[in-house]
Amino acid sequence: MRNQSGMVCMLLAGGQGSRLKALTRDTAKPAVPFGGKYRIIDFALSNATNSDIHDIGILTQYKPFRLNEHIGIGAAWDYDRTYGGLRLLSPFYSEEGGRWYDGTANAIYENIAYLDNLNPKYVLILSGDHIYKMDYNRLLDVHVQKGAEATIAVMEVGWEEASRFGIMSTDEEDRIIAFEEKPKEPKSNLASMGIYIFNWPTLRKALVEDYNDKSSSYDFGHDIIPKMLKANMPLYVYRFKGYWKDVGTIKSYWEANLDMIDPDNGLDIYEKDWRIYTSAKNLPPHYIGEKAEVSNSLVNEACRIYGKVEHCVLFTNVTVEEGAEVKDSVVLSGSVIKKGAKVSHAVIGENEVIEEETQIGEEQSDTICLVAGGKITKE
Repeated sequence: MRNQSGMVCMLLAGGQGSRLKALTRDTAKPAVPFGGKYRIIDFALSNATNSDIHDIGILTQYKPFRLNEHIGIGAAWDYDRTYGGLRLLSPFYSEEGGRWYDGTANAIYENIAYLDNLNPKYVLILSGDHIYKMDYNRLLDVHVQKGAEATIAVMEVGWEEASRFGIMSTDEEDRIIAFEEKPKEPKSNLASMGIYIFNWPTLRKALVEDYNDKSSSYDFGHDIIPKMLKANMPLYVYRFKGYWKDVGTIKSYWEANLDMIDPDNGLDIYEKDWRIYTSAKNLPPHYIGEKAEVSNSLVNEACRIYGKVEHCVLFTNVTVEEGAEVKDSVVLSGSVIKKGAKVSHAVIGENEVIEEETQIGEEQSDTICLVAGGKITKE
């Protein structure tokens, strides 16, 4: 049965995520592990299935193997359907030859045939690299009620952060009257979340025109939205009030992981009515040794803890040996913290070994240490 809203989702998941450094050396940013057992893309995918969206295309590009392996046929998110379901959409050869997607708008343009086949009323554009929960039907309701051609999800950010985002200025009806991409002197603090709903005929026309504009950078924020605004189309905002984080840097990635420890400060992964789904591993339970101390932490399957763990997120199959101390840190799967080692304010990559008596990071520090690929970097 098709989604009665007539909405199809296109999820942009091809980003390299270079600011995450070694964590994206072998995989696309949306496939980076998060929160002990998830991957970043799980949040947008779970939002879509919880919003009863039946058709979703996932656009991949940069090192997609782990992402494709994780998603599979979409069974974990109930997208292994006879009608509708999930499609992985990667760059392909045409009569003009093969090429990478040139930008976010170009990625959608290159898959017009997929959308034409579904013939939706509305197209929802998402990024696969944000941590949040959102009912996209509420966004659609605002879009329909306002009679909009496009509606952009926004949230208020601190004025000191506003210059990092695309900023919307609106009138009293929440119609967009101005848009600036990363302004030096922002006139508003309504930041675009990179989540858009378009009427499909309007978006299709805009994508074709943008493709034929050789001066374009083929980007929604830089090109599509400003051109629609200049044409005086009715564009509106949807004001989002919940938790949202762009985990584009090591520090924001570290912060978002630790936010999950306390639902009052961040994201409630225990909410029964809005679960975050993922492809599960068949692993044994974690083990807490007789002399171990564990407090205020998320500890996942197959971990073995003999030392001290405080305010941490431990992914699967992590070992903390006796006498080791790990505090305010995120430790990815397969890593070993050996005897006497002290780790604080750090992100430890997959399958890393922190040798005996080693010190990584400092308590009460604003600097986050990343140990990945056998190297230590700081941010």
